This record gives sequence, structure tokens and C-alpha cells, in this order.
Amino acid sequence: MSVLEGRVAFITGGSRGIGAALATSLVADGASVALVSRAGDDLGLDRSLGIAGDVRDPAAMQQAVDATVARFGQLDIVIANAGVGSYSAFLDLSLEDIEAMIDVNLKGTMWAARAALPHLLKSDAADFVALASEAGRRGLPHETVYCASKFGQVGFTRALDHEMREHGVRCTNVCPGGVATGFAYGKGRAPEDEIGMMTAQDVADLVMFVITRPRGLRILETALRPMIEESWG
Repeated sequence: MSVLEGRVAFITGGSRGIGAALATSLVADGASVALVSRAGDDLGLDRSLGIAGDVRDPAAMQQAVDATVARFGQLDIVIANAGVGSYSAFLDLSLEDIEAMIDVNLKGTMWAARAALPHLLKSDAADFVALASEAGRRGLPHETVYCASKFGQVGFTRALDHEMREHGVRCTNVCPGGVATGFAYGKGRAPEDEIGMMTAQDVADLVMFVITRPRGLRILETALRPMIEESWG
């Protein structure tokens, strides 16, 4: 029997890209999943619940978590995956894009954690995973605010580990480089920029590795990059 059999996962940004790949992998491994997105799509998966919600709204995140527990009876895994990006010089970014990156990438992670942690604390096999970025580990040109939002996400999850470890809740940052998901099209990225990038499934496979480790160990941070990207140290 899989170690994920009978566990319940909650994924933000779950209707496409990395979130959809994760949902499919989790269900295949025996878990039930709640997928939060603006569309509320359940992807037609077995043991899945689609929930329409905006991660920028703490009340919506609370309602989504409540709906998950009402449907499945528990909550064991939270993957804060929802994210937005806009790539250009700082002074060329619109105020709307700046606010969206902070609100979705950073605050959205916090609101998901705040709603879910009381339930994770009741689980005997709890994981909180932030789908962060290489941009949360080093400053990159034309990614000032995106980096700021991802540095905040990484810092939040690292600090949360200190609070949650003694309660058995593992907190992990997964930090990919470029992934071909259509992310930020029209906001500094185009389809031709994704040639040679990783797939959503590549990242999902790493998250699955993280959450299936024996409970006696935890992975605080892990990073992966496509071969086309240079090593920055």
C-alpha cells in the first residue's frame, strides 16, 4: 500500500500546470485531493473536489479548507502552488502587477497555511509544501518583485518549520527554475522562451518524493533546474 493511501491533499492553483500534475499524481498514489482555483475545476479525477476560490482572500481560503474537511474528514497535505509572475524592469511594472505578485505568491501562501494548519496539527503525517522558485533563492534581473514575493514565501516556510517541527508537521520549500507551463505569457514570457524548460510533471515528481519520505526525516528545501539554465552557485 502507498504511504499516501487514505491521505487528503489541498492544492492551490490546482486546475492547470504543476498543480494539475500534482493532483493527478496524488490520486494515482491513493490520496484524495481538493483543488482550489478560480475555475473550481476538479479535472475529472477520482477522489477529487474542485473548489472555486481566490488565494488572495483569507475568508475564501478558510471556506475552501472547511469544504475539504467536510468532504474528506481530514487534511494531511497542503501544497501552496498558486502563483503569478510579471517580468520586466522594476520601474516598468504596473502597480496592479506588483500587488498581484505579493498578494498571490506571498499572502496566498500565508492564507492557505493559516486556514489549514489547525487541521494539519491533528494529522499524524502532515506536510506543508510551498511551491516557491529559484527566484526565491537569489535575485534575478527583471524579476525584482517576483523575487521579493518568492523570497518572502521561502522565508515564511523556513520560519514555519521552526514552529511546526515539534508538532510533527513538515514544512518544505520546493524551488524550481524554468518550467514550461504557459506561466506569465504576455507578462515577459512567450512560448519560445520555454524551449528546453522542465515539465510540470518534473516538478510534481519532486514534490511527491518530498512528501513520501519516512516520517523521521524532513526536507527543508530542494531546488531543480533544466540543463539549459546556468548554475548560479
